[in-house]
Amino acid sequence: MDESSIAWADGALVTIDQRALPHELRELRITTVDDLIDAIKTLAIRGAPAIGVSGAFGVVIAALTHSTGGVVDTGKVEQEAQRIADARPTAVNLAWGVQRALAKLPQGVQAVLDEALEMQAEDGRTNLAAATAAADLLQQLCGDRPLRLLTHCNTGRLATTAWGTAIGALRVLHQRGKVSEVIVDETRPLLQGARLTAWEMAEAGIPHRLTIDSAAAWAMATERVDAVIVGADRITADGAVANKIGTYMLAIAARHHGIPFIVVAPESTRDVTTARGTDIVVEQRAAAEVTGFGGVTTAPEGTKTFNPAFDVTPAELVTAVVTEYGVLNSPGVARTAADPVDVSAAHAEHLLADARTPVRSVNQPTQGANSAPSDAAHQAGHEIAAIARGLYANGWMPGTAGNISVRQGDSAVITASGLSKGELGANDMVSVAVVDSKPVDAGARKPSAETTIHTAVYRTRGGAEAVVHVHPPHATAQSLGTVRRLAAADIGTIRFSGYELIKGLGGNLPDVIEIPVFPNHADVPQIGVDIEKYLTEHPDAPPVLFIAGHGITAWGANLAQARDRAECLEAMCELTTLTGHREIPVGDHA
Repeated sequence: MDESSIAWADGALVTIDQRALPHELRELRITTVDDLIDAIKTLAIRGAPAIGVSGAFGVVIAALTHSTGGVVDTGKVEQEAQRIADARPTAVNLAWGVQRALAKLPQGVQAVLDEALEMQAEDGRTNLAAATAAADLLQQLCGDRPLRLLTHCNTGRLATTAWGTAIGALRVLHQRGKVSEVIVDETRPLLQGARLTAWEMAEAGIPHRLTIDSAAAWAMATERVDAVIVGADRITADGAVANKIGTYMLAIAARHHGIPFIVVAPESTRDVTTARGTDIVVEQRAAAEVTGFGGVTTAPEGTKTFNPAFDVTPAELVTAVVTEYGVLNSPGVARTAADPVDVSAAHAEHLLADARTPVRSVNQPTQGANSAPSDAAHQAGHEIAAIARGLYANGWMPGTAGNISVRQGDSAVITASGLSKGELGANDMVSVAVVDSKPVDAGARKPSAETTIHTAVYRTRGGAEAVVHVHPPHATAQSLGTVRRLAAADIGTIRFSGYELIKGLGGNLPDVIEIPVFPNHADVPQIGVDIEKYLTEHPDAPPVLFIAGHGITAWGANLAQARDRAECLEAMCELTTLTGHREIPVGDHA
């Protein structure tokens, strides 16, 4: 057969027998409903789009079988159609294909055949459109460079009628010269990745390596995987994705490592009539698939098994679902060709940020043994993470340096210790008590010692609702020049005048400001003690300060204002560095 994996020829459905691959490329001719059901159940035909179109041709076979003298026995055809639809309960495409073909039955057998043929042609167009959209998205998310991508099961032309979905996207990227390598999960227990995807990769000339399923997370950690891309068998109204068993654990691992998890599927795989992923009936398969392989028994006789064919990945672990109409924004709403969805640069940035946000289930605590972040804390975490990534990009929060916090009554949400600020997610935060800087809940995340700087501000400044502590280069350099002239325990000041940027610092005068410079301490909490004492004694002190060699701290009525004040201070220090002058004569305040 050529590029298409499914054809109708001389009254028979002709396809590739996927059970024989990769050792033999064997053609399978199906002329009865029983043969079709057997082929679907034994995975000779598999893949959601492929079984959907095959199901439609199955209705054609049933109509031909139960026609006499041009008269169709509608009742028998409907019974046969139901048997076909029930062959695999999890994949929605099968029932979709059967029902779409069956709807043409009142118009005669030829109408049913024409519909099945149109579905076959349509599937190829659909797959190419979805694959292209997914390839475009991956380049937006990961950069216009050769990518290392990880995939699971088989989603190529064998799983569709032509081109493929997730593998289709890999083929598009390969044609663009943007695939460094594909890591292929073997996909236990029937090895669709090893037998089928590796075969398709070789056929297409795409560089690839095969790995065991249980090595996928380690590959993400050590092999610089840029993204995970998979197909789907059903997508429910809540955005949950049913796919080959093993997909769920990939999504969890991808989220942990902050890499995009992309699902590529046709609109026909979406099931907006099923409200939740938990409502999906997951097919359980025979024990023999787990206790042995290739006729060789590998487990003790009588061993019981758990062998689901699919798992269901919650929507919050999915970076994006991509169909022929683009990225899916509203999984509960049906789409048509009239309302395609485009991905703007801002939307792509949001998707990537979301992929880097760790997600924990409601049964898994975030900060304490029996707690999860409140909605307000989670929202604050999102805002903090977004600001942190921007400041990281500026070079002001290099590595794990710097902290950002938002006050929430008697507590504050602050970035956790030891985490890269360029990869923060909403859950990478700790709630601490303002009164003593201690965590509200005892959990895996720990606050930085610099938390005492933030809480010192909150205890002495009632209007402070957010604090930013960063390490911008020019401001840090200015602070060092002052501290050299002071005794170790002294608190100095730096005076600026004449700069327009002074207005953005929140001081009492628009053209003159004196900013305190605190000595650095190896015992970081002592810095907080110094700051609290100074702010208590100087109620008119501006909402910015230096810590010698340790960066700057700014606060405000909200996070944006605190960040803006830090940016104004760094910009003014840069001007000072360039001009050599901190003060420009200004009227009465010179």
